Amino acid sequence: MLTTRIHHLQLKNPVLTASGTFGYGEEYTDFMDISKLGGIIVKGTTGTHREGNPYPRMAETPSGMLNAVGLQNKGVDYFCEKIYPQIQDFDTHIIVNVSGSTIEEYADVARKINALEKIPAIELNISCPNVKLGGMAFGTCPNAASEVVRAIREIYKKTLIVKLSPNVTNISEIAKAVEGAGADSVSLINTILGMAIDAEKRKPILSTITGGLSGPAVKPIALRMVWQVKKAVNIPIIGLGGIMNATDAIEFMLAGATAVQVGTANFIDPAISEKIVTGMAEWCERQGVDDITSIIGEI
Repeated sequence: MLTTRIHHLQLKNPVLTASGTFGYGEEYTDFMDISKLGGIIVKGTTGTHREGNPYPRMAETPSGMLNAVGLQNKGVDYFCEKIYPQIQDFDTHIIVNVSGSTIEEYADVARKINALEKIPAIELNISCPNVKLGGMAFGTCPNAASEVVRAIREIYKKTLIVKLSPNVTNISEIAKAVEGAGADSVSLINTILGMAIDAEKRKPILSTITGGLSGPAVKPIALRMVWQVKKAVNIPIIGLGGIMNATDAIEFMLAGATAVQVGTANFIDPAISEKIVTGMAEWCERQGVDDITSIIGEI
C-alpha cells in the first residue's frame, strides 16, 4: 500500500527524516522503531571538521523556527570510520546529506561515501556558499547547480538526490538544470532565509543575523514549489517543509512528491515520523487507495 520508489531505492513507505533534524538516527532509537521508516537522511557531512556558527544559532518563531547551525559535523572521514559502523545495520535506507563550499569538497565527500556498501544514496545540498563564486550558493544559479551536479555524477554511482534552495525566483529552472546534469531525484524545499530581532535589546537574535526558516510556516510555499517542479521535471520529487502530520504528507504527494521528509516536527515529537507512516496507511484505508503512488501529482 505505501511502497514507493526513488530511482533505484525501493522504499517501504514514503516517509524519510530530514537532514539536520534526526542526527545519525541513533539518537531516536529510544523513541521509535527506525525500521518502520522509508529511510533516514543523516546530518550534513562535509570534507573536514566544522564547528558551525557561534551561539545563539536557533530561534523560535511563530509557527516555525530559525536555525543557523552552520553544518556542524566532524567531517567525512570521521563519519566513515566512527559513525557508519554504528548505523550500517539499520533496517531502512540510510542516505547521507553531502555539503561543501567548493566542487572539490563536494567531490571528496561523495567519493568517500560512494565506497560505503550500505549507503545507497546521497542528498547533495547545493544551498551552501561556494567560495569560488564569490559566496553565491550553488543552488541559486542554474549554471552553477548543473556544474556541481555534473561533477558529482561522474564520481557517484548510486542514487543521487539533489536538495534545492527555495531562495530563488524560479525553482523549476534550477530543477530542470540539475535533472539535465544527471540528478536522479530532487528534494525540496530547503529552509527559507529569514531573521529575528530582539526589540528590547535592539539586536538580532541569531549570531549570524539571518538563518533558515522551517516548520509549519513554510508549508504553503513548499507545496507550491513541489507542484511547480512536478510540472517541469520527470525525475522523482521528495517534498519537505512544515510536514507535521500524515495529512501534510498526503498533501505533498498530491502536489507531486513521490516521498516526503519530516524535519522540524522531530524536535516537537521524536516519534512523529513513525506516527505519520501509520496515519498515511489509515488515510489510504479510508480513501480506498490501494497504492499510495497513484495519488502522486493528482492536483
